[in-house]
Amino acid sequence: MTTTLVLSVIGDDRAGLVKALADVIETGGGNWERSHLSELAGKFAGIVVVSVPSDRADALRTALEPLQGLLDVTVHDGSAPADPAGGGQDVRVELLGNDRPGIVGAVSGVLAQHGLSVAELVSTTSDAPMAGGRLFEAIAVATVPAGTDLDALQADLERLATEIMVDLTLSPHDDED
Repeated sequence: MTTTLVLSVIGDDRAGLVKALADVIETGGGNWERSHLSELAGKFAGIVVVSVPSDRADALRTALEPLQGLLDVTVHDGSAPADPAGGGQDVRVELLGNDRPGIVGAVSGVLAQHGLSVAELVSTTSDAPMAGGRLFEAIAVATVPAGTDLDALQADLERLATEIMVDLTLSPHDDED
């Protein structure tokens, strides 16, 4: 019997953080299954899914405590992944426009209104080379529940794109992206 633990980690970026975390997980009998880790603004942060024999889960939790100071680690109980047989599909939403407050809230509001769940969101800002100012770019993968009217979703996203003056595209998500 195995237990799934979800670790959220954050600390000041420096060499060796992943190694320190991996060593504790391995020594504690855990198996590093999946992760999404990144450096942003001098901080190293992310989430790691670990499986561990159920009788070793508490010991692994305890073994992670000494990392405090190097990495702040919060351990959450995980569960088996949701059954994708619900008929949903994934879509990719790409956005590019002048940076301003509220873009993420506006787009995620439309997605939520149509019942979509954001599975992944990556965003960046960069200097606009020709026009000056800053550009905001985001790529999201969202899960569409079965029965969602994709035409209505597309229309609402196009209306929003016009309102906030951004380029926004919706396309089927290919897992190889």
